[in-house]
Amino acid sequence: MDKVVASAAEAVADITSGSTIAVGGFGLSGIPWILIDALLAQGADDLQVVSNNCGTDGAGLGLLLEARRISRVIASYVGENKEFARQYLAGELEVELTPQGTLAERLRAGGAGIGAFYTPTGVGTQVADGGLPWRYAADGSVALASPPKEVRPFKGREMVLEEGIVADVALVRAAIADRAGNLRFHTAAQNFNPACAMSGTVTIVEAEQLVEVGEIDPDDVHLPGVYVHRIVQLTPEQASNKAIEKRTIRQRATAIAEEN
Repeated sequence: MDKVVASAAEAVADITSGSTIAVGGFGLSGIPWILIDALLAQGADDLQVVSNNCGTDGAGLGLLLEARRISRVIASYVGENKEFARQYLAGELEVELTPQGTLAERLRAGGAGIGAFYTPTGVGTQVADGGLPWRYAADGSVALASPPKEVRPFKGREMVLEEGIVADVALVRAAIADRAGNLRFHTAAQNFNPACAMSGTVTIVEAEQLVEVGEIDPDDVHLPGVYVHRIVQLTPEQASNKAIEKRTIRQRATAIAEEN
Protein backbone atom coordinates (compact mmCIF):
# COMPACT_ATOMS: atom_id res chain seq x y z
CA MET A 1 0.00 0.00 0.00
CA ASP A 2 1.43 3.36 -1.06
CA LYS A 3 0.81 5.86 1.78
CA VAL A 4 2.52 8.85 0.17
CA VAL A 5 0.36 11.97 -0.28
CA ALA A 6 1.10 14.89 -2.56
CA SER A 7 1.70 17.62 0.02
CA ALA A 8 1.72 18.53 3.69
CA ALA A 9 -1.38 20.65 3.12
CA GLU A 10 -3.26 17.62 1.79
CA ALA A 11 -2.00 15.47 4.66
CA VAL A 12 -3.42 17.75 7.39
CA ALA A 13 -6.49 19.03 5.51
CA ASP A 14 -9.03 16.99 7.50
CA ILE A 15 -7.70 17.78 11.00
CA THR A 16 -10.61 19.37 12.83
CA SER A 17 -10.73 22.01 15.54
CA GLY A 18 -10.70 20.47 19.01
CA SER A 19 -8.52 17.53 17.94
CA THR A 20 -5.92 15.95 20.18
CA ILE A 21 -2.57 16.07 18.37
CA ALA A 22 0.50 14.09 19.44
CA VAL A 23 3.64 15.77 18.09
CA GLY A 24 7.02 14.06 17.98
CA GLY A 25 10.45 15.49 18.63
CA PHE A 26 12.59 16.47 21.58
CA GLY A 27 13.19 20.16 21.99
CA LEU A 28 13.50 21.22 18.36
CA SER A 29 15.26 17.98 17.42
CA GLY A 30 13.20 15.76 15.16
CA ILE A 31 10.04 17.86 15.22
CA PRO A 32 7.74 17.78 12.16
CA TRP A 33 8.51 21.33 11.02
CA ILE A 34 6.65 21.16 7.71
CA LEU A 35 3.52 19.50 9.08
CA ILE A 36 3.31 22.06 11.89
CA ASP A 37 3.55 24.88 9.32
CA ALA A 38 0.84 23.20 7.24
CA LEU A 39 -1.43 22.86 10.27
CA LEU A 40 -0.86 26.54 11.07
CA ALA A 41 -1.93 27.46 7.52
CA GLN A 42 -4.87 25.03 7.64
CA GLY A 43 -6.58 26.90 10.47
CA ALA A 44 -7.73 24.26 12.98
CA ASP A 45 -7.87 25.65 16.52
CA ASP A 46 -8.78 24.63 20.09
CA LEU A 47 -6.11 21.96 19.70
CA GLN A 48 -5.06 19.73 22.57
CA VAL A 49 -1.37 19.01 22.06
CA VAL A 50 0.59 16.11 23.52
CA SER A 51 4.34 16.64 23.15
CA ASN A 52 7.49 16.54 25.23
CA ASN A 53 7.61 20.34 24.99
CA CYS A 54 5.80 23.08 23.09
CA GLY A 55 8.51 24.36 20.80
CA THR A 56 10.20 27.68 21.43
CA ASP A 57 9.17 31.27 20.84
CA GLY A 58 8.78 31.59 17.07
CA ALA A 59 9.56 27.96 16.22
CA GLY A 60 7.79 24.63 16.04
CA LEU A 61 4.67 24.34 18.17
CA GLY A 62 5.48 27.81 19.47
CA LEU A 63 3.97 29.15 16.22
CA LEU A 64 0.61 27.48 16.90
CA LEU A 65 0.78 28.71 20.48
CA GLU A 66 1.41 32.31 19.43
CA ALA A 67 -1.53 32.09 17.03
CA ARG A 68 -3.75 31.02 19.96
CA ARG A 69 -4.56 27.73 18.27
CA ILE A 70 -3.69 25.54 21.28
CA SER A 71 -6.04 25.34 24.28
CA ARG A 72 -4.47 22.49 26.25
CA VAL A 73 -1.03 20.90 26.47
CA ILE A 74 0.19 17.64 27.99
CA ALA A 75 3.97 17.96 28.23
CA SER A 76 6.95 17.24 30.43
CA TYR A 77 9.07 20.36 29.81
CA VAL A 78 8.11 23.90 28.84
CA GLY A 79 11.04 26.00 30.00
CA GLU A 80 12.19 27.38 26.64
CA ASN A 81 9.00 29.20 25.69
CA LYS A 82 8.19 32.58 27.27
CA GLU A 83 4.83 32.88 25.54
CA PHE A 84 3.87 29.47 26.87
CA ALA A 85 4.65 30.62 30.42
CA ARG A 86 2.73 33.86 29.89
CA GLN A 87 -0.40 32.13 28.58
CA TYR A 88 -0.30 29.50 31.32
CA LEU A 89 0.12 31.97 34.19
CA ALA A 90 -2.54 34.28 32.70
CA GLY A 91 -5.09 31.47 32.64
CA GLU A 92 -5.22 31.34 28.84
CA LEU A 93 -3.79 27.84 28.51
CA GLU A 94 -4.45 24.57 30.33
CA VAL A 95 -1.30 22.56 31.07
CA GLU A 96 -0.93 19.00 32.34
CA LEU A 97 2.70 18.55 33.32
CA THR A 98 3.74 14.89 33.26
CA PRO A 99 7.07 13.24 34.15
CA GLN A 100 9.01 12.69 30.94
CA GLY A 101 9.29 8.91 31.10
CA THR A 102 5.66 8.63 32.14
CA LEU A 103 4.61 10.74 29.16
CA ALA A 104 6.54 8.53 26.75
CA GLU A 105 5.00 5.41 28.25
CA ARG A 106 1.48 6.89 28.21
CA LEU A 107 1.86 7.47 24.47
CA ARG A 108 3.34 4.03 23.85
CA ALA A 109 0.66 2.37 25.99
CA GLY A 110 -2.12 4.13 24.09
CA GLY A 111 -0.67 2.89 20.83
CA ALA A 112 -0.33 -0.65 22.17
CA GLY A 113 -3.95 -0.77 23.30
CA ILE A 114 -3.07 -0.60 27.01
CA GLY A 115 -5.63 1.51 28.87
CA ALA A 116 -3.48 2.28 31.91
CA PHE A 117 -0.39 1.14 33.79
CA TYR A 118 1.23 1.52 37.20
CA THR A 119 4.54 3.29 37.77
CA PRO A 120 6.47 4.39 40.87
CA THR A 121 7.28 7.74 39.26
CA GLY A 122 5.39 10.53 41.01
CA VAL A 123 4.34 8.65 44.11
CA GLY A 124 4.40 10.95 47.13
CA THR A 125 4.14 14.10 44.98
CA GLN A 126 1.31 16.14 43.49
CA VAL A 127 1.56 13.96 40.40
CA ALA A 128 -0.13 11.22 42.41
CA ASP A 129 -1.78 13.21 45.22
CA GLY A 130 -3.36 15.83 42.96
CA GLY A 131 -3.26 19.59 43.26
CA LEU A 132 -0.99 20.47 40.32
CA PRO A 133 -2.31 23.68 38.72
CA TRP A 134 -3.74 22.77 35.33
CA ARG A 135 -5.25 26.18 34.70
CA TYR A 136 -4.98 29.50 36.51
CA ALA A 137 -7.67 32.15 36.86
CA ALA A 138 -7.05 35.72 35.73
CA ASP A 139 -6.41 36.76 39.35
CA GLY A 140 -3.63 34.18 39.73
CA SER A 141 -5.62 31.68 41.76
CA VAL A 142 -5.87 28.04 40.66
CA ALA A 143 -8.99 27.57 38.56
CA LEU A 144 -8.44 23.87 37.84
CA ALA A 145 -6.10 21.45 39.61
CA SER A 146 -5.13 17.87 38.83
CA PRO A 147 -7.21 15.19 40.56
CA PRO A 148 -5.67 12.54 42.81
CA LYS A 149 -4.76 9.27 41.13
CA GLU A 150 -5.09 5.70 42.31
CA VAL A 151 -2.03 4.46 44.21
CA ARG A 152 -1.52 0.82 45.27
CA PRO A 153 1.40 -1.36 46.33
CA PHE A 154 3.10 -3.93 44.15
CA LYS A 155 5.59 -6.22 45.94
CA GLY A 156 5.91 -3.67 48.72
CA ARG A 157 6.40 -0.64 46.47
CA GLU A 158 3.69 1.97 45.93
CA MET A 159 2.82 2.83 42.36
CA VAL A 160 0.48 5.33 40.74
CA LEU A 161 -1.99 4.55 37.96
CA GLU A 162 -1.39 6.47 34.72
CA GLU A 163 -3.71 6.36 31.70
CA GLY A 164 -2.55 5.63 28.16
CA ILE A 165 -2.94 8.40 25.57
CA VAL A 166 -4.68 7.87 22.25
CA ALA A 167 -4.44 10.95 20.03
CA ASP A 168 -6.75 11.79 17.16
CA VAL A 169 -3.73 12.62 14.99
CA ALA A 170 0.03 12.19 15.35
CA LEU A 171 2.53 14.37 13.51
CA VAL A 172 6.06 12.97 13.34
CA ARG A 173 9.29 13.32 11.40
CA ALA A 174 11.35 10.40 10.12
CA ALA A 175 14.79 10.31 8.57
CA ILE A 176 13.78 7.53 6.16
CA ALA A 177 10.37 6.13 5.21
CA ASP A 178 9.36 3.59 2.63
CA ARG A 179 6.06 3.83 0.79
CA ALA A 180 4.40 1.36 3.18
CA GLY A 181 5.25 3.57 6.16
CA ASN A 182 8.14 1.66 7.72
CA LEU A 183 10.30 4.28 9.44
CA ARG A 184 13.80 5.02 10.65
CA PHE A 185 14.56 7.97 12.92
CA HIS A 186 17.83 9.83 13.35
CA THR A 187 19.51 9.75 16.78
CA ALA A 188 17.60 11.93 19.31
CA ALA A 189 14.53 12.00 17.06
CA GLN A 190 13.83 8.48 18.37
CA ASN A 191 12.99 9.87 21.81
CA PHE A 192 9.33 10.75 21.22
CA ASN A 193 8.58 10.26 17.52
CA PRO A 194 7.96 6.48 17.72
CA ALA A 195 5.75 6.78 20.80
CA CYS A 196 3.74 9.66 19.29
CA ALA A 197 3.37 7.76 16.03
CA MET A 198 2.02 4.74 17.91
CA SER A 199 -0.54 6.84 19.78
CA GLY A 200 -2.14 8.42 16.73
CA THR A 201 -5.47 7.21 15.41
CA VAL A 202 -4.21 8.79 12.19
CA THR A 203 -0.43 9.14 11.97
CA ILE A 204 1.10 11.55 9.48
CA VAL A 205 4.83 11.43 8.75
CA GLU A 206 7.13 13.90 7.04
CA ALA A 207 10.12 11.99 5.69
CA GLU A 208 13.51 13.43 4.87
CA GLN A 209 14.14 10.53 2.50
CA LEU A 210 11.60 8.29 0.75
CA VAL A 211 12.60 4.82 -0.46
CA GLU A 212 10.82 1.89 -2.01
CA VAL A 213 9.43 -0.99 0.03
CA GLY A 214 12.22 -3.45 0.80
CA GLU A 215 15.03 -0.88 0.76
CA ILE A 216 15.02 -0.60 4.56
CA ASP A 217 16.39 -3.77 6.09
CA PRO A 218 13.79 -5.24 8.48
CA ASP A 219 16.37 -5.11 11.29
CA ASP A 220 16.76 -1.36 10.70
CA VAL A 221 13.05 -0.49 11.01
CA HIS A 222 12.43 1.61 14.13
CA LEU A 223 8.64 1.73 13.64
CA PRO A 224 6.61 -0.61 11.42
CA GLY A 225 4.29 0.81 8.80
CA VAL A 226 1.16 -0.55 10.51
CA TYR A 227 1.19 2.61 12.65
CA VAL A 228 1.51 5.03 9.71
CA HIS A 229 -1.32 6.32 7.53
CA ARG A 230 0.11 9.21 5.47
CA ILE A 231 3.60 10.15 4.33
CA VAL A 232 4.83 13.50 3.01
CA GLN A 233 8.14 13.44 1.14
CA LEU A 234 10.21 16.51 1.98
CA THR A 235 12.26 18.40 -0.56
CA PRO A 236 16.01 18.53 0.08
CA GLU A 237 15.60 22.15 1.18
CA GLN A 238 12.82 21.24 3.63
CA ALA A 239 14.78 18.28 4.96
CA SER A 240 17.85 20.41 5.69
CA ASN A 241 15.98 23.34 7.22
CA LYS A 242 16.48 22.62 10.92
CA ALA A 243 17.20 24.68 13.99
CA ILE A 244 18.42 24.15 17.52
CA GLU A 245 17.26 25.76 20.74
CA LYS A 246 20.64 26.97 21.98
CA ARG A 247 24.04 27.11 20.37
CA THR A 248 26.97 26.74 22.73
CA ILE A 249 30.50 26.98 21.38
CA ARG A 250 33.95 27.05 22.87
CA GLN A 251 37.38 27.85 21.59
CA ARG A 252 39.42 24.97 20.28
CA ALA A 253 42.36 23.97 22.43
CA THR A 254 44.79 24.88 19.62
CA ALA A 255 43.39 28.43 19.43
CA ILE A 256 43.70 28.87 23.19
CA ALA A 257 47.31 27.63 23.06
CA GLU A 258 48.14 30.06 20.27
CA GLU A 259 46.71 32.98 22.27
CA ASN A 260 48.89 32.04 25.22
